[in-house]
Amino acid sequence: MRTLVIGSGGREHALALALSRDPNVSAVHVAPGNPGAAGVASLHDVDPLDGSAVASLAAELGVDLVVIGPEAPLVAGVADAVRARGIACFGPSAEAAQIEGSKEFAKSVMAAAEVPTGLARVCTSADQVADALDSYGPPYVVKDDRLAGGKGVVVTSDRNTALEHAAQCNQRGSRVLVEEFLAGPEVSLFAVTDGATVVPLLPAQDFKRVGDGDTGPNTGGMGAYCPLPWLDDGFADDVIARFVQPTLDELRRRGIDYRGVLYTGLMLTAEGPKLVEYNIRFGDPDSQVVLLRLTSDLAALLASAAAGRLAEPPTYADGAAVLVVAAAEGYPSAVRSGDVIEGLDEARAAEGATVFCAGVAMGEDGRLVTAGGRVLEVVGCGPDLPTARSRAYAALDHLRWPGAFHRTDIASEVST
Repeated sequence: MRTLVIGSGGREHALALALSRDPNVSAVHVAPGNPGAAGVASLHDVDPLDGSAVASLAAELGVDLVVIGPEAPLVAGVADAVRARGIACFGPSAEAAQIEGSKEFAKSVMAAAEVPTGLARVCTSADQVADALDSYGPPYVVKDDRLAGGKGVVVTSDRNTALEHAAQCNQRGSRVLVEEFLAGPEVSLFAVTDGATVVPLLPAQDFKRVGDGDTGPNTGGMGAYCPLPWLDDGFADDVIARFVQPTLDELRRRGIDYRGVLYTGLMLTAEGPKLVEYNIRFGDPDSQVVLLRLTSDLAALLASAAAGRLAEPPTYADGAAVLVVAAAEGYPSAVRSGDVIEGLDEARAAEGATVFCAGVAMGEDGRLVTAGGRVLEVVGCGPDLPTARSRAYAALDHLRWPGAFHRTDIASEVST
């Protein structure tokens, strides 16, 4: 099988690595990819939002399966363009992708499917936002209705900050959702589906806040780990039954066929699990720790879902994986870039370590330089969480560039 992964971040590097380890995969291509993924795949220059260009590239390369990593190409209809050329594609249609592309649409599906979730109001004016904030009280949760690259959500106890974020969203022509704050541990569960049959992957937990102790602004994710030893047995099956399957049934009722991965971001509240959001793609960085433990063939799983004939559930290696993000100075706001990354070879060679490249570019002297907020994702694998965590941080110690930082407490509470 020949495969093409669309995207340029750490998630796409991880997908390419997993596909390259599949004995049934004869070629792995990534477009546009990043220099770090070049060791496991052939890179191609393409605009990932241009469906026609992506479909043409897939046809030119003669691939059997296209896997779309990020959400923006899916919302833009790239999967539709690929399928229109008769090429199998793992990822939902533009219509189905609205479950992430529009928070309002997602909430309407949740309500119709009777999925447990927080209360929310759609606001189009400052007065409506102020009234909703007063109704729900602090901490305030304000979300841009549209895609915002992981920066559309503000959770704050400062009312003025909440009003400011809402005003910025409105100025961009976007509606705003003000939601009830949900408290509790957060869990990520990825479900692969062909539109009818659903297969859950391993639950994972990621860390959104930029600072230790879950302080500071939200980010795209500063770390992740799996397994989650504190989860009850049967958790994944319960989530499929109560959240994922009703949602897919509701989408089908609306005439929408969903094929791909459906991410459930869940908060384990005192009243039970509640859905925070749906994503239409593998999470970044939480899917990396799941993919690294996979022992069955990823290509067969994704291809069977794309074809509407989902295969057997995946299998995993024993043990654990812990990921820590190494970020650039300024993240998640304006970031410093262009700094040479030192120690990468040593980090890759560390025991039990894998390093995924995210925000990197090739410098003029042929060395990797920083080119984004989340620069590298360092994963430690081991027989248990403490060992995996220790290996991740040991590898991370080799990495250096001006202003580099990371959280020091990823998976600390479950690794003692």
